[in-house]
Amino acid sequence: MHISGRGVAMSVFASLIFAIIPAYALYLAPLDGVQVFAQRVLWSLPAIFILLIVAGRMAALKEAMLRLMREPILILAIFTTAALLGVQWLIFVWAPINEQMLDLTLGYFLMPLSLVLVGRIFYSEHLRKLQRIAVLFAAVGIAHELWRVGSFSWVTLLCAVGYPPYFMLRRWMAFDSFSGLFLEMLLLAPVAIYLIINYAPLGSFLTAPHLWYLLPGLGVLSALAFAAMLGASHALPLGLMGILSYIEPVLLFFMSVFWAGEIVESGEWLTYIPIWFAVLLVVFDSVRVLLKQSRHVN
Repeated sequence: MHISGRGVAMSVFASLIFAIIPAYALYLAPLDGVQVFAQRVLWSLPAIFILLIVAGRMAALKEAMLRLMREPILILAIFTTAALLGVQWLIFVWAPINEQMLDLTLGYFLMPLSLVLVGRIFYSEHLRKLQRIAVLFAAVGIAHELWRVGSFSWVTLLCAVGYPPYFMLRRWMAFDSFSGLFLEMLLLAPVAIYLIINYAPLGSFLTAPHLWYLLPGLGVLSALAFAAMLGASHALPLGLMGILSYIEPVLLFFMSVFWAGEIVESGEWLTYIPIWFAVLLVVFDSVRVLLKQSRHVN
């Protein structure tokens, strides 16, 4: 599979938006992490539907629904991907509110390595020399953190292992990015409604009127980021997508320190510096290959 410039751009765009969302969640008090998750699901649903219309993908949504009726195995698959996505959406907004954003960040440092491993084992994807060097540097950083701390928190492990099976199922299902995401949000909507009705603090929107515009904004950001990420997962080899995904935890790290105010211990720098170098190698390699492909086309 060739490197798609559009796929790389979508992956970088998704990383930028995802890095904003945990910091954004800090402004949604008095809602706790579970309520922010529930509201995120409900506000994402109309945002994704509007994107479907704007992008002219309603025919793809109709085809996806027809496929669900023709192929019952896809119903089980879409319920599974919805559950996997729901867990990731919950932890993504729960962690910063509960001062575990650095654990979240470490999980997203581990997740691209999981994607690279999945791409190599299940899809026989091969990495170029600079990509292999980048993975090596990233692995050094992760190994140092494991040696320094001695274990990973449950937040870190959930982030690290949750997305690879999701992407594998979504690739197998071959649904349009917007259509599949819309169907997953439809399945998660009853859960979100139940959580809001039974556990939401009374009068939240009266005591915090800023929620009226911040929550729709969260839905738009979530829809745009996931649509871009899923588009990238179809346009790029999983290994390359995994390496490009290091952009997100680097940005999350800066958000954790400079926005959320979490403190980095001196020993942690030996974790982050090799990973940042890996990101630079990947960016350089991707730009180099894209320029080479462009010269061949012209």
